Amino acid sequence: MNDETRYILSDAARGLDVPTRRLFLRNALGLGTLAMLSGCDVVDGLSAERVLGAMSDFNDRAQAWLFNPNTLAREYPARMITRPFPFNSFYTPNSPDLAPRIDPREFLLNVTGLVERKDDWTLRQLYALPRFTQITRHVCIEGWSAIGKWTGVRFSDFLARVGADRHAKYVTFRCDDNYTTSIDMATALHPQTQLCFWMNDAVLPRQHGFPMKLRVPTKLGFKNPKHIGEIAIGNDYTGGYWETYGYNWFSGL
Repeated sequence: MNDETRYILSDAARGLDVPTRRLFLRNALGLGTLAMLSGCDVVDGLSAERVLGAMSDFNDRAQAWLFNPNTLAREYPARMITRPFPFNSFYTPNSPDLAPRIDPREFLLNVTGLVERKDDWTLRQLYALPRFTQITRHVCIEGWSAIGKWTGVRFSDFLARVGADRHAKYVTFRCDDNYTTSIDMATALHPQTQLCFWMNDAVLPRQHGFPMKLRVPTKLGFKNPKHIGEIAIGNDYTGGYWETYGYNWFSGL
């Protein structure tokens, strides 16, 4: 088996959820093939999952090592904006009618963890922060992509305002639709990582994350959480919703 085949097989298994991954291993790869991929003695489904987990962890470390915090994602002219912009969510059925309804007058963003100022933020306070706009591509792990115009505050500026520990390892996002994910601090400080409040020159629509989403054009779409209610800075790995199903945590582009 050549190196290219080894890469394709391990990468194909990596992105599957747990039940599908087991079926994939049993019917496609086979334990003997996985043993060849890993160089380990793989004797059953549990050990196969452990090997795939180790491969996934290695992939995360490699992507983090290769990530250049000074390299910008491509930006596009306004004429290339995708209209209508596709809706996607983690819940089933995948319907915009199930998106949470959040009262802007009652909304509070909680800031916790390794920060000097843990005051809650109202939407009025967030809207008053310095803004920047980017037109960048959202890339979904399901295979589609779309270009949008995003306006909000540079996340690195927000972290500076709350006195976040820039040496902390992780930034975790907990959302009002019970979604969670986390990113590394280098990505959090990237100049295009953004707390987004406006989309295509209008207030961020409910189905796309009102009142606030994280825009990370250097990562896959599931690392761009919507309806954010809490931002936590810390050194403890917290993973995320899709990460528990075997998706790579780093998931850079």
